[in-house]
Amino acid sequence: MLGPRQVGKTTLAHEIARGKASIYTDLEKPEDFQRLKDPAHYLGLHADKLVILDEIQRYPDLFMSLRGIIDARRLEGRGNGRFLILGSASNELLKQSSESLAGRIHYSELGGLTPFEIEKPNGEPLQRLWTRDGFPNSYAAVNDQASFSWRHDFIRTYLERDIPQLGPRIPATTLLRFWTMLAHTQGELLNASKLAGSLGVASITISRYLDLLVDLLLIRRLQPWYGNVKKRLVRSPRFYVRDSGIVHALLQIPDYETLLGHPILGKSWEGFVIETVINDLPWSVNPFFYRTSAGAEIDLVIEFGLGEYWAVEIKASRTPNLERGFHMACEDLRARHKFVVYAGEEKFLTSDKTTILSLAHFIQELRKRTG
Repeated sequence: MLGPRQVGKTTLAHEIARGKASIYTDLEKPEDFQRLKDPAHYLGLHADKLVILDEIQRYPDLFMSLRGIIDARRLEGRGNGRFLILGSASNELLKQSSESLAGRIHYSELGGLTPFEIEKPNGEPLQRLWTRDGFPNSYAAVNDQASFSWRHDFIRTYLERDIPQLGPRIPATTLLRFWTMLAHTQGELLNASKLAGSLGVASITISRYLDLLVDLLLIRRLQPWYGNVKKRLVRSPRFYVRDSGIVHALLQIPDYETLLGHPILGKSWEGFVIETVINDLPWSVNPFFYRTSAGAEIDLVIEFGLGEYWAVEIKASRTPNLERGFHMACEDLRARHKFVVYAGEEKFLTSDKTTILSLAHFIQELRKRTG
């Protein structure tokens, strides 16, 4: 089961199905929805094909029917991989699918385009990916204005149509204001009381809204490192709007030139890098940030286990300067490697054995380590 991206799923389904006998159904289409009202009969007609079920959130009751069909086909010796299920993820939907299809389903999160999926991972293509981010229709738009308009349409559609269909009954205007506030505070510790006052709601309501956007994979909750280093550690998480293109749309930043002059520049790059890196990590490797009350801080700590840490500082500048707090934090953690991921393209080592490198170069280093 894949989610949460709404765009590019059909292309993915076609790529997976290439060379196989397959059938694609879109549950947003009334005719496809109607065909599956008797799922045992309809799916039985296509027992030897890969059946792609898109927009599964429109028909969550289908999971129970799939369970019996999958079990019956297993007894017939037909094996696994008979269904590809696509749709917008929500906690309730994931819970329902896991309960109905326990031991019969594998989950994959469908992220956006990555630096290695574009023509060149550095230079202007990377700037465009950062500005527009990874929705294929946004990245590949004919110009910045077309991409900007597409992202605005996505935001409106998601708030007004998709989220209500997943269950929550929250006014779209309220969620839009909240989402925009989070974009303004990208990568900061959350001040729930301040946000609650701005929205005119209780702090507990802010927590509920935040949990919803995290569950929908729209917001990244990055946890602080919490080991014992005999320091007073910050224990509140940081929050990032996961798609930098959505950050820019929410903040009315239509292009790279405008972004360069906007106060969000550094935090936008930080969120973009963190999301790209986390999406490339295997499940056994854990990401955190590190911060103490004394000012020691690392933007991203990658924990490989057995006390091995990589310290990653993230700088939008092409001439990055490291603050003393970064080195203090690296000493606290006894970081094995120190990196600065910056917006330039070169790779070089500083006198204090910190590697300055591009995002693409860092991902290459990470893949060498994780295999």
